[in-house]
Amino acid sequence: MKLESLATLADEDRAVLEQISANPQVIEPGIDLISVGDKPDGVYLIMDGIACRYTLRANGARQIMAYLIPGDYCDLDVALLARMDHSIGTLATCKVVRIDLATILELLRHHPGIAHALRLATLVDEATLREWVVNLGRRSAPERIAHLMCELLLRLRAAGHAADEGYPLPITPNDLADTTGLTTVHVNRTLADLQRQGLIAMSGGYLRILDRARLEALAEFRPEYLHLGGRVAA
Repeated sequence: MKLESLATLADEDRAVLEQISANPQVIEPGIDLISVGDKPDGVYLIMDGIACRYTLRANGARQIMAYLIPGDYCDLDVALLARMDHSIGTLATCKVVRIDLATILELLRHHPGIAHALRLATLVDEATLREWVVNLGRRSAPERIAHLMCELLLRLRAAGHAADEGYPLPITPNDLADTTGLTTVHVNRTLADLQRQGLIAMSGGYLRILDRARLEALAEFRPEYLHLGGRVAA
């Protein structure tokens, strides 16, 4: 579903994707799938849950640089690196498939539809990272969090993991703080304020967007960088 939100796949492509993703492994929260300094030996596909790309400062402070949701793979081109320059870890319980490099090469060489969709997905990842840079550098705390919530709605909807205007968000305020460059106290105050304004409701690891138009207006959210072509944006 994630890839078909970006490009058209043939029945043969779908069958191959179903085959390679048939036996996911359950990974608990807070586990590194691959760590900085490791030599990459495959690509991880997130089937359920949420993971992240992150880096740590010497003092232990963490900066999360991307969320990986169902349908996302962990860096198609990372196998070109001799060593990882960042870590990829789970934020919640995840179902993960590890795809070896030989299988990736087979997909790219013999399934042009999949190769095209994967390339588009990589370009969207790069566009999303640029938007996150704007978030950190030029938006206020409420705008940063609102923008992230709007983005996740469309990304999860494309992967079939969002119902109407709500979706699972099994992450902690500390995770949000490490994502948005805020303190955990500031994140909690901002979440409470967004709820008081009637924009969102959060309970039990689930987020409901109560007034999407106002939330998008607050964040100045424009979904073009996700390149979904209007298929899941409405």
